[in-house]
Amino acid sequence: MLYKNWLYEWLENYIKPSSKTRTYERYKQIVNMHIVSKIGDYELNDITPALLQNLVAELLNNGNKRTFTGLSANSVNSVISVLQNSLKTANMLCYTKTYVAGKIIRPRITEKQVECFSLVEQKKIETYCLQSKKKKLYGIVICLYTGLRIGELLALKFSDIDFNKSIMYISKTCHDSLNGRIIETPKTNSSNRIIPLPRQILGLIKELKREAYSEYLIADLDKPVAVRSYQRTFELLLKKLNIQHKGFHSLRHTFATRALECGMDVKTLSELLGHKNTSITLNRYVHSMLEHKTDMMNKLAKTLTKMSTE
Repeated sequence: MLYKNWLYEWLENYIKPSSKTRTYERYKQIVNMHIVSKIGDYELNDITPALLQNLVAELLNNGNKRTFTGLSANSVNSVISVLQNSLKTANMLCYTKTYVAGKIIRPRITEKQVECFSLVEQKKIETYCLQSKKKKLYGIVICLYTGLRIGELLALKFSDIDFNKSIMYISKTCHDSLNGRIIETPKTNSSNRIIPLPRQILGLIKELKREAYSEYLIADLDKPVAVRSYQRTFELLLKKLNIQHKGFHSLRHTFATRALECGMDVKTLSELLGHKNTSITLNRYVHSMLEHKTDMMNKLAKTLTKMSTE
């Protein structure tokens, strides 16, 4: 069997029935863009570890078909995951004599530096959003004070808010697809969570509800907002405020950084962010914690100085 024929069979019979739509679409895109054209015409049993490693090297050097530059290590690792998953299933079904993809050497991933907005930038963003006639911009402020991901924000309905208890239930997310907007359960169980709402944020949500034409918190009149559309709105807002471009996810990082600066413990923050465990939170926001620790140590040093001069 040709590898490309198996890949499409694997996608339809093994990935599509068992995975989220977003995963299926991403895998299919990887197959079409980076695998079929390179090694799709090989027989399954003719695929070797060297062939797969050559593909990895090629993708790292010039795998981006739009810019003709190399793909990032993260993107290449996604391709490797598809190679390994598909070939492991093929071997399990006895379509191949051996499993060869386990010998692929993955490129090293360097953790991206977490970007967040300064306090000055944050206040400029908040002021603009709260004074704007476009109430959907309130979603940006909500993210700054809850740490929601953009998909979680845009999937939120008023029915997910308990106005009496001032809490928000996060149980779904959304993304754009070729077939339109899709709402799914979160990627991990830990992403299902309850977030207590500060009085000010609850007030914003109540204001949205009073003027709502939709069941969704963030909407264009009676229509929900697409993820890419809201990202573009945020990009234009930053440009208008003359703030250096940062992705929408930086709002989540800003929430986490401010929370640590206020003295929030890591376990609480980890649960609010929906991380699997506290080590993810620690690794991602260690820079913020170091700044906080430095500030605490300096305050302690001032006390010691006073004691030594008495």
